[in-house]
Amino acid sequence: MDDDVSRPPQYHPKLCKALHNAKHANNPVKYGMPPPISPLPLKNGVSASHIWLPAEPWPSLLAFLCHRFNQVSEQEWRQRLTAGEVRDQFGRVYGVHADYPANVCLFYYRVIDDEPAIPFNERIIYESEHLLVVDKPHFLPVTPSGRFLHETVLTRLRHRFNNPSITPLHRLDRETAGLVLFSKQPETRSIYHRLFSERRIHKTYEAIAATRLDLSYPLTHRSRLSEHPEYFFMTHEHDGKANSETTITLIKSAGALSRYRLEPVTGQKHQLRVHMASLGMPILNDTLYPEPLPQGRTENMSQPLQLLASSLAFFDPVDEKEHCFHSDLRLMDLA
Repeated sequence: MDDDVSRPPQYHPKLCKALHNAKHANNPVKYGMPPPISPLPLKNGVSASHIWLPAEPWPSLLAFLCHRFNQVSEQEWRQRLTAGEVRDQFGRVYGVHADYPANVCLFYYRVIDDEPAIPFNERIIYESEHLLVVDKPHFLPVTPSGRFLHETVLTRLRHRFNNPSITPLHRLDRETAGLVLFSKQPETRSIYHRLFSERRIHKTYEAIAATRLDLSYPLTHRSRLSEHPEYFFMTHEHDGKANSETTITLIKSAGALSRYRLEPVTGQKHQLRVHMASLGMPILNDTLYPEPLPQGRTENMSQPLQLLASSLAFFDPVDEKEHCFHSDLRLMDLA
């Protein structure tokens, strides 16, 4: 339903698609194997990134890295190689003069020089041996993506607990606030993943959006959602068998705006935002739906998207407890 995909700097369709393809060009799945365990430790909460090296002729590893990651200077790659911060899945360290090692998985630390600061803090509302439940503010990404690396919930949590195994169990947009569930232990992670895949977690959202009193509530909206044909970071509705479902309830009407309760049955990317926009009641301060705002605009953190993941309820099969968590965050007041 929600995803942490940062909008690229431009909306040109060909550029957006090229960025998308480049991002996935070295997916290890195409080699028929899962990503190996990183030989590099956490660094200020940041896990090492990895790339599978293609079977291509390169004069040196440095030459490949400078070509593949041309936004990073040669001097920066020389510093990383000299510091021993480039290693393969077997732990072998590669220096400045290393030959190009085709068909290995290379690990390195990603660096962002001008990462925007997010002046809002997440709050942990529940912790067990296996789980963390976090109340996430607007604008803070869940996972590293695009121009965000350290200023994410995941990096902050891994740094705070010094635990590289912490992993989010579901998605939530950077612009959306509210509850996110994290796994702390790889051994039990699949059990909690099944709760989502088998729809045994009840998620409730609140939204402030345009008023429509001509509809009968609660209403259930179903549609076919898929990647937008022009902007890969967006989702759109089209003809076909429905793969998304949301129940919408009117809580309070106050003139042009109303407060709604949204209960998604499925979890497609941007599902709630697309469903509300398609019904003629886009969520207040949405910069993507129904149409993306012009490029180059400065983000206004005083006008957050009025969408909140307000509660999570489920039976914990590991601890054998019923849980119902509520966000302490609030959307804007309606007169």
